[in-house]
Amino acid sequence: MVAQTSDGHVFLIKKLGGLFAIIVGCLLTAIGVTFESGGTTFFGVLFLVLGAGLLVLKIARRNEGSSSS
Repeated sequence: MVAQTSDGHVFLIKKLGGLFAIIVGCLLTAIGVTFESGGTTFFGVLFLVLGAGLLVLKIARRNEGSSSS
């Protein structure tokens, strides 16, 4: 398996952005649930979904070339 370096920066940004969004989403969701704030909880869940989506896109793109059909 050979790593592609041409899109390395994009992959790194998606990975770090996804992890950051998940961390922020967890914090906002916890704060929103603790203080019973619907808006904060909504934005926390939104960040969680965004972070998970970025990581899924990164993984799907990485595995694109390794499908053996």
